[in-house]
Amino acid sequence: MTDPVSFSDVETSPATSAATALRQKRQLVEQAIDQATAAQWSDSAETNRRILEMGPDAEAENRLAKSLWELGELGSAREHYQTALALDPTNRIAERNIDRLRVLLVEAGEKTVPAMEGSKAPVSIFVEETGKTGFAFLTDLADPRKLAQVNPGDAVELTPEGNRLLAFSNGMRIGIVEPRVAARLLKLMAEGNKYFAGVTSLGDKDVRIIIREIFQDPRNYGKVSFPTAAKSTDLRPYTKGTLIREEMDLEEDLEEDDEDDEIEDLDRALPVDVTTDEAFVEEPDELDEP
Repeated sequence: MTDPVSFSDVETSPATSAATALRQKRQLVEQAIDQATAAQWSDSAETNRRILEMGPDAEAENRLAKSLWELGELGSAREHYQTALALDPTNRIAERNIDRLRVLLVEAGEKTVPAMEGSKAPVSIFVEETGKTGFAFLTDLADPRKLAQVNPGDAVELTPEGNRLLAFSNGMRIGIVEPRVAARLLKLMAEGNKYFAGVTSLGDKDVRIIIREIFQDPRNYGKVSFPTAAKSTDLRPYTKGTLIREEMDLEEDLEEDDEDDEIEDLDRALPVDVTTDEAFVEEPDELDEP
């Protein structure tokens, strides 16, 4: 007669142990994402290291690399992106960031200053809303050493200067909003509108931002900040998963959507620009009314 299986035997069986480990890993992943969303980069790095102690994981390597990058550890960040790419040769997040870091390391060295506290834009900035949000590229970019301190998801402050609209992030000027977008916004800002922005993607030689109208002066009632092409939806949210996943790839949508990310997992990407060039042509009848 076989002895009955005791509760302790079931508890420690391989299947139960595997399920427990999987549950613990999922909890750690969620914790790491939450920490990155809150810009708690040291904590996020430590949590991702704990995940990696449980076994190889390309996504954890990406998240750890992102945290180290934000902490100014560019050399270590590149090493972990390289590990992620070795684990998953199709990993675009790792591939793109390795290319970017290759350039930045030449200019900025192995280490740079950590990201400033509060440098991340609020999630609401990354909600695309017809007429209220638009995209723009920056021109006259800061030198690579300064840009090494900027990442997707960072807050951007827009400051008028004559006929230019300057973009500041992490306490420094990172570029100038392209003229076709700036011309319209400068006029509306002079009449009382207020705007805030966030970085959606960075390349070796380009920076792209999303700009959101956060206050419309009564004098501008009926004036649209960002005339856009017709879309099937007027409101499209990009939550925690987006920016962290470009971050990991701010050219693809949330973890479950598709186009540079966010903010459930700041690693993916924001969508393509829906604002047409024609939308920024002067509209005298609308904007120049008394």
